[in-house]
Amino acid sequence: MMTIINYGLGNIQAFVNVYKRLHIPVVVATNAAELADASKLILPGVGSFDHAMEKLNQSGIREQLTELVVNRKIPVLGVCVGMQMFADGSEEGAQAGLGWVPGQVQEFRAQPGLAELAQPHMGWNDVAPREDIPLFRGLESDARFYFLHSYYYHCADAKHVAATADYGLEFSCAISSENVYGVQFHPEKSHHYGVTLLKNFAEF
Repeated sequence: MMTIINYGLGNIQAFVNVYKRLHIPVVVATNAAELADASKLILPGVGSFDHAMEKLNQSGIREQLTELVVNRKIPVLGVCVGMQMFADGSEEGAQAGLGWVPGQVQEFRAQPGLAELAQPHMGWNDVAPREDIPLFRGLESDARFYFLHSYYYHCADAKHVAATADYGLEFSCAISSENVYGVQFHPEKSHHYGVTLLKNFAEF
């Protein structure tokens, strides 16, 4: 069952609406018990890194989520801050991340030569996926997605970079490690490109 995790952050209904239009069964989980039948998981997120981690930790979901993803290898897709939570930590705050894909979340303007870069990175941007990433099937040569963020995921190992985009520098806008996937952009706001990506995830 496609399961959207509702820990108090993220545009939950937008994901539900996409899957309903695709006639793909979907449920929303607000507690650990409601994760029991999950075969795919989506972890959305908006706002600051620390606030998102605090909300997840307070939700009572984190332990069961870790069991499903780390031990049972259930596919998970993190979106925006939901993806950033997979990192070890973030320059945006002091909370530890989930640590599922080694890396740190960094600020664009903290990078050399980017102090004057406008933040946030907002609007549509081209995305260049790796050829072997099933999440981007059908989007290999034509992928544009909607972004809204000031921090990006810097993978400790380049093999975990699933796609890149450019905003002052080339940055990882999607990550992949075994059953763990993440996208910095918002597929639920990205028209047919996002629908294709979310359909691909459902069909893994």
